[in-house]
Amino acid sequence: MTDPDVYVHAANSPAAGEPRIDVDRVTDMLMGTWADVRRQARELVKDPALWRDDSLGMAAHRERVLAQLHVLVDNKAVHRAFPKRLGGGDDHGGNIAGFEELVLADPSLQIKSGVQWGLFGAAILHLGTDEHHSAWLPGAMDMSIPGAFAMTEIGHGSDVASIGTTATYDPETEEFVINTPFRAAWKDYLGNAAKDGIAATVFAQLITNGVNHGVHCFYVPIRDENGQLLPGVSSEDDGLKGGLNGIDNGRLAFDHVRVPRTNLLNKYGDVAADGTYSSPIASPGRRFFTMLGTLVQGRVSLDGAASWASAVGLTIAITYATQRRQFDQGSGTDETVLLDYGKHQRRLLPRLATTYAQIFAHDEFLKKFDGVFSGRAASDDDRQDLETLAAALKPLSTWHALDTLQECREACGGSGFMFENRFTGLRADLDIYATFEGDNNILLQLVGKRLLTEYGQQVAGKDPKQLAAFAVGQTAGKVFHGAGLRRLGQAVADFGSTARSVELGLRGDDQHELLQERVQQMVADIAMRMRGGKKLSAEESFALFSENQTELMEAARAHGELLQWEAFTDALATAPDDGTREVLTWVRDLFGLGLIEKHLAWYIINGRLSTQRAASVSRYIDRLCARLRPHALDLIGAFAYEPEHLRAPIASGIEQVRQDEARAYYATLRASGEAPIDEKVLHKQQKQAAKSAARS
Repeated sequence: MTDPDVYVHAANSPAAGEPRIDVDRVTDMLMGTWADVRRQARELVKDPALWRDDSLGMAAHRERVLAQLHVLVDNKAVHRAFPKRLGGGDDHGGNIAGFEELVLADPSLQIKSGVQWGLFGAAILHLGTDEHHSAWLPGAMDMSIPGAFAMTEIGHGSDVASIGTTATYDPETEEFVINTPFRAAWKDYLGNAAKDGIAATVFAQLITNGVNHGVHCFYVPIRDENGQLLPGVSSEDDGLKGGLNGIDNGRLAFDHVRVPRTNLLNKYGDVAADGTYSSPIASPGRRFFTMLGTLVQGRVSLDGAASWASAVGLTIAITYATQRRQFDQGSGTDETVLLDYGKHQRRLLPRLATTYAQIFAHDEFLKKFDGVFSGRAASDDDRQDLETLAAALKPLSTWHALDTLQECREACGGSGFMFENRFTGLRADLDIYATFEGDNNILLQLVGKRLLTEYGQQVAGKDPKQLAAFAVGQTAGKVFHGAGLRRLGQAVADFGSTARSVELGLRGDDQHELLQERVQQMVADIAMRMRGGKKLSAEESFALFSENQTELMEAARAHGELLQWEAFTDALATAPDDGTREVLTWVRDLFGLGLIEKHLAWYIINGRLSTQRAASVSRYIDRLCARLRPHALDLIGAFAYEPEHLRAPIASGIEQVRQDEARAYYATLRASGEAPIDEKVLHKQQKQAAKSAARS
């Protein structure tokens, strides 16, 4: 493919004397803590053997992706998180960073890899003990044991605690009996279940001595060495999906399938030979969330993969927008480059700013994850914060990716609709990111509940006057790197005064205060409306929660957006020079003001902005877009994608070649004197001639 930089027009670059980013150093900033791992992964995915082949049907696509997993094994690309004694690297953050980059090759490859090593293998690693690790991890690592992660059920998607599959202990044989009691308890949407998997980590209600001890995980063989289902195991193929058709998603059911007692992955709960249950965690609820929390890496990786997929789409669309011309401004003038139109800037540049914010936030998130899973910072508070961050950030980045890819598609017109230019395929594959590894709305609900819990702990036992002085804020650094969650903002004199009309500027500190106070006010309002809910009946309590559910989730979204803004601001301090810092500050401001613009109604209703100040937000965003227009190619250049990563003809430079050819053709035609006269020009000449004749 042609290098697009060859065709960069001078108008696409900052003027002499203007600040400009150091592209290479910004690349380092974006690639973050595990930049070396990301670069290694990007070199690997330059191999065409790992690319998606759009000509393949579903069956052939599945076979190709299965073969690609073996390529990853051969290149030691997927074992970083596993123990060193088994050939891994004990590098949890680096493992996720490298895994995310597989989205460049084929999202089906990324997700099937995630099923094998990030779910199936990770369940054995994090829920099992050394005995389980030695028995099954080598096979999971080298693909001799392809595995499914059997948690989700048809009837209980996100409600894992209520799954119907049972594992009943039989002390006479020292076996667990795995059973699917009804159709809604079938495990569904499982990668490797339809064809490739020979074992599964099955989540089921553990029952022993007549007591249900809640959801636990079991290692269950499902096929023999010839790929035939084992007795009692049923499987169905999910068939053609809206995307990710390189993965053999399917359903599993178990008809009183027996497995040895030792197949219980018993790190957090064990059953003795006589059926006695024991656990290092006494509370069933805390035990359940601890077990699920060990599998949070799926949400972590989706946050990063979605953010980088957005970067791919924007790189293609902005490259095209700096080359494609449409509509002249009068006879004899050049047609206008798309990105010179204010509306086109508004479509793409704010989404570029959001992508920057999400990538910076993701690196902080990934460092938090690595701290917890390495054991350096693995307290209960650290784990709870990690789970809350995952639930807050994954919805924002996955929704943003879908929105961005769609807008990029439309911004490229018919060319964007061509499958070869990546938008339609990427969007179809990433569509499911919004609902797997936790439905985005359910995740935001979890965040909202955590915010309410923190708020309740702050105001517990206080009288109304004391409630007026609640909450002192924490920085994003505290949330990402230490224990505890944001304390919801600054202290206020009383609740009534928080609705005062304030005229704030639009600088960084002002953006921070506006974004922060929105979270604070929303949580406080919901808490006040829901106070006393514990005294209500179950039906009345549910009705009260349901009435406030939408606003609770919106508060959670606002909390996640604030964390992203703060992470971007923290990143500015690492800029290598003043010019880079100035341009990136404009990008940060575009992100922050975009959030404020999106919620202008709330800011006006709640007295945070006057109508005059609110109106200036949109005008200033327009100015920022125009200011950033000359920097657009530098900003996407910092993503450091090469032609083998993009694989989109419209980002290859051919559009610039076409445009230059057309312009040269018309210039030559005009110079030859043989160009036909435009009818409008002819009419104008005739009118002028008629006027001259009349005067004479």
